[in-house]
Amino acid sequence: MVEVDIAAFLVAAEELLAIRSTADRPAELHRALDLVLDAVGPGFTVERFDSNGKPSALLYPGNGSRPRFRAILNGHLDVVPAPPEQFRPRREGDRLYARGAQDMKLSALAQALAFREVARDLPVPVALQLVTDEEIGGHDGTAHQLEQGVTADFVVIGEHSALRLVVESKGLLTARLRAHGRGAHSAYQWLGDNAVLKLMRAVDRVLAAYPVATEEAWRTTVNVARIETAPGSVNQVPAEATAWLDIRFPPGDTDFADRTPEEVAAHLGALCPPEVSVEVDRVEPPHQADPASPDVAALREAAQAQGYSGDLLRKYGAADSRHYHQRGIDAVIFGIGGDGQHGPDEYADLTTVRPYHQALVHFLASLT
Repeated sequence: MVEVDIAAFLVAAEELLAIRSTADRPAELHRALDLVLDAVGPGFTVERFDSNGKPSALLYPGNGSRPRFRAILNGHLDVVPAPPEQFRPRREGDRLYARGAQDMKLSALAQALAFREVARDLPVPVALQLVTDEEIGGHDGTAHQLEQGVTADFVVIGEHSALRLVVESKGLLTARLRAHGRGAHSAYQWLGDNAVLKLMRAVDRVLAAYPVATEEAWRTTVNVARIETAPGSVNQVPAEATAWLDIRFPPGDTDFADRTPEEVAAHLGALCPPEVSVEVDRVEPPHQADPASPDVAALREAAQAQGYSGDLLRKYGAADSRHYHQRGIDAVIFGIGGDGQHGPDEYADLTTVRPYHQALVHFLASLT
């Protein structure tokens, strides 16, 4: 088994981390994708996809028609926005700091190298799936490829996990609360009807039903992400106000799981005052994989062979694994270690890179 050359890996990783591959920079999304494709090198079929300006790729051995894959390694190369200094990678001991270091450019690069090493010699077809839109929902990357007929028995999503396996994660939905009032001069409040005050009462009622979490909690949480009023001046009573909610829910919450957007809107509307309306754009289901499946067992054994526990975890955030789950395909999250995801001090734990790469190689080599 060939071990990853950490020095060469870090050169490529720092080049990848320096790319500002955010959703609003299509050229940088292409740059990040091309860099990883170059790291894999020739000798593979490369299918390129594009949906709404978001590029993605699927790599697999051979030159024939695309098969059903025994396994897919899935990695995303897009990141959330950050100040320019976070795109200047820096190392401090065993930590590599940069936007995307933990989430999840290093895992994606390690997946690419593991795939390059063993994919051609396996008795079963495997693929590497690289996407550039996971941070904004994954609908133009992973979901788009699935709509184009890509399918598999098992999928390894390279989101960070410190070589543990995430077999369950929350669903998500976004909702808007809209309050309607009557505008007036702020010095003559009795002539108006303040929409912001109505909206505040609605938000308070929703949060009373789903309190803000102050510690880890496997329950439904509601984040009030943004509140806006229509354009106006300070000396006006606002006639319109909107609150954007980000809601995460576990499989057991029947208020949200397996519900349509209309049913969820009715549920939230029942919590609000009558003059506040609710709109729900989409309801993304929770993700679950069979913890007793042979593929989960094989991946756990591969992690344990590198001295890691391979523990099974739940994940509070959503990932592209949910797109596979909706099609009845088991997908687990399995990636490197680190901390600070989406924050100013995001870093990758470099001590986990080599064992992660080796675990992937071990797992792929075990497939039959």
